[in-house]
Amino acid sequence: MRIITRRAALAGFGSLRTGRITGIHRTRTMAELPPGRVVFNQPKVELHVHLDGSIRVQTIVDVAKRRGIRLPAKTAEGMKQLIILKQPATLTEFLGKFSEYMHVIAGDREAIKRIAYEFVEDRAKEGVIYVEARYSPHFLANTKVDPIPWNQKEGDLSPDEVVHLVNQGLREGERAFNIKARSILCCMRHMPNWSMDIVELCKKYQHEGVVAIDLAGDESLSSEANPDHRRAYEEAARCGVHRTVHAGEVGPPSVVKEAVEVLKAERVGHGYRTLEDQSLYRKLLDQNMHFEVCPISSKLTGACDPDFTKHPVITFRKDKANYSLNTDDPLIFNSSLQPRLQRRVQVHGLHRAGVQTAEHQCRRILFSAREGEARAPHQPL
Repeated sequence: MRIITRRAALAGFGSLRTGRITGIHRTRTMAELPPGRVVFNQPKVELHVHLDGSIRVQTIVDVAKRRGIRLPAKTAEGMKQLIILKQPATLTEFLGKFSEYMHVIAGDREAIKRIAYEFVEDRAKEGVIYVEARYSPHFLANTKVDPIPWNQKEGDLSPDEVVHLVNQGLREGERAFNIKARSILCCMRHMPNWSMDIVELCKKYQHEGVVAIDLAGDESLSSEANPDHRRAYEEAARCGVHRTVHAGEVGPPSVVKEAVEVLKAERVGHGYRTLEDQSLYRKLLDQNMHFEVCPISSKLTGACDPDFTKHPVITFRKDKANYSLNTDDPLIFNSSLQPRLQRRVQVHGLHRAGVQTAEHQCRRILFSAREGEARAPHQPL
């Protein structure tokens, strides 16, 4: 769930004014709700959540059985214990969790469409009415990708078809659960040779639910050293593809500066380390830059102090920054929007007002204005 505190900042890549799809013509902002209502029980928007970090454990077990793939645990509960990160660890340890299950889903058409559909169902159960699911199509493919991920043998599922399958699953989920689901395609910092493919897929499917491009992975790998990322983002900007970048999660403020000034990011994924450069931080405040905050994951990856009262989101709230609250990778972090995130933000210093503010801003920051239409940054809804 994303929560926003500054005025009318458009951080999301889609609009809630889509009665044709969701049946919702207008939803009240959190500030308009009666004082006695519980914020986390109201309709929500989520903007930073990874599709491949949101897969149901039972689905992993089911697909493994169908495909004859041996898992390190025989039951869903056993796999859950292996996958979920329970104590603060490093970002590297977190990324290692994907190797426990991604080989089961990658390369399988039925599985990919299923996880997209179930993703929408799970968000709907948490009261989400608009979501942007992000993922790398190359990580789910087994042909026309170099190298082929997860030690798969070469097959016949390309990144292009992966996007098509995910779009199908999301659309079927929209119809079944009456919410709006869009997607963001991720470039990977350690795979610059994939980035131009990603922007071309964003362009191809721009009117079929793909609303933005993202850059994720090792923040020590700059776009200056890997110019394909910069070229991809330049092409995205030229073609009206919206842009977000993982930056300042564990990397220094210079990564955030590069994201905004070189890659022309409209939103910053995480962005916590921006606070270490007050000049940059104040500049982004003035620009109303949106920070996609993920409270639970930032503790468990070691990105932030485990003491939540010291979390950057507390400063964002105090400074009226433009931010949102999100689950990031619910499977690995066990980070459902409620009740765990509710307890975290309300018990440790953010409280109701901060939740209201973030949710209000979240609804003003969607990456696409209407179905089949890209919106310029900071254009009012």
